[in-house]
Amino acid sequence: MKRILSVTSLLSILLFLTNCEDFLDLRPEATIPSTGIDYTKSENIFLPISASYARLRGYGAHVFPYIGAFEITSDNADKGSSPEDNPPMKEMDDLTYQPNNNLVNELWVSYYDIVSGANYAIHQMPLFEAALMNSEDKLYARQCQAEAKTIRAYAYFNLTRLFGRVPIIDTILTSQQLSSVNQSTTQQLYVFIEKDLEEAIRILPELYTKEWAGRINKYTAMAIKAKVHLYQQEWDSVASLTDRIISSGRYTLLQDFREVFSIDGENSRESLFEIQSSTLGKTTGDPTYLEYAYVQGPRGNSPQGMQGWGFCTPSQDLIDFFTTRGEIVRSATTLLYRGTKTPEGDSIKVICTNPVYNGKVYTPLVYNRWNYNGYGFDHNVRILRYPDVLLMYAEAEVSGSVIPVVSGLTADDAVNLVRIRAGLTELSGVTLQQIWDERRAELALEEDRFFDLIRTGQAPSALAGKGFTPGKHERFPIPAAQMQLNPGLTQNNGYN
Repeated sequence: MKRILSVTSLLSILLFLTNCEDFLDLRPEATIPSTGIDYTKSENIFLPISASYARLRGYGAHVFPYIGAFEITSDNADKGSSPEDNPPMKEMDDLTYQPNNNLVNELWVSYYDIVSGANYAIHQMPLFEAALMNSEDKLYARQCQAEAKTIRAYAYFNLTRLFGRVPIIDTILTSQQLSSVNQSTTQQLYVFIEKDLEEAIRILPELYTKEWAGRINKYTAMAIKAKVHLYQQEWDSVASLTDRIISSGRYTLLQDFREVFSIDGENSRESLFEIQSSTLGKTTGDPTYLEYAYVQGPRGNSPQGMQGWGFCTPSQDLIDFFTTRGEIVRSATTLLYRGTKTPEGDSIKVICTNPVYNGKVYTPLVYNRWNYNGYGFDHNVRILRYPDVLLMYAEAEVSGSVIPVVSGLTADDAVNLVRIRAGLTELSGVTLQQIWDERRAELALEEDRFFDLIRTGQAPSALAGKGFTPGKHERFPIPAAQMQLNPGLTQNNGYN
């Protein structure tokens, strides 16, 4: 299986670290344990970085709370499952969540857990660099530190989008110190994130060999940084970074849209950042997977390996949007209807609880061999794809970027590359609304829509039916549990 082979090196180390409890069980928010790592051995350099990658597989960061906050809150998706299942997720769907919602707290804890792992790795790399004699090993330590800085920046970007104002933790603190760290402003957070990414871009390699597929490279950091600037409407920076990615020639669109979300399509030339998930071809053992796809799988389906929890189902609003646009290619992949059979031969039976499911996480039965189901355990989470880069570039150009570009693409060119792959006619003189609609069609159910609506000012109208309140729902509440731990935190507007 191509997908397993491409990430075996990375996930084998993650499996090793999963069993090293003293090493991997980092305490929350950047307190780190003492370890017995030998800094004179170059083969140990990647160990702390691998632990950072492992943190990305956290339940809150990229599984259940993640799909709730980033997609189910939007007009693209409904809660799904059965009506009575998981009231906190129903609150996400209805925008009625409060500070005591456990999913909101899971988001906070999981992203700070990623920060913790990244901070540990960042502080370890100078120790390797000082102890190692070979200049190539020293460079590798700096590059690994840059990976950890990119991971930390990504975690803080999500924390900033979710909560607006959160504490910046970048060093080792005692429990008492952690309980009194003040919240940084959104602008201070963006400055911190951009600094991490700029430093990473300067040192990260342009690519890794095939056996390290899925590792963060220079262009990953550029794409994340472009998105950070997108949220601040800093159009020249967005255009410059996306232009560098485009003109590098290292990324392209796969011809088949369906292949993008297949197992064989993982870590392809269209992918800039994916959270790696794999059973390593096993049926049991220590988990090196995450259940992102599983919690969205067809509920009540059979056999066992073809069913999941059934959350995050496509909304009628999204289905109507696809229909109005004449979408065939993208809707056929995105919408997985009950009572149908997939091209791979799997049945989504009429007895399934919900009429339609997220087709982008569909995983054929042949892969789902884990002993207690395993639906989608080999499915990576797509975080940044090349179409996102093209559409960010187009938005920057239409929004007034004046910086010279190397790629030579116009905004029309960038949008039409995405549309042609989707089987749609080309546009001329694209508008912002057309670009935003293209983002919705291309990135539907990929956890982009809710914050796209907020940053573009479309949320009050698009989410009016859910009761979106301007001045409140742009941010999630600071979790009550965190305010008890740190009395210095102040609550966001509109929450008790």
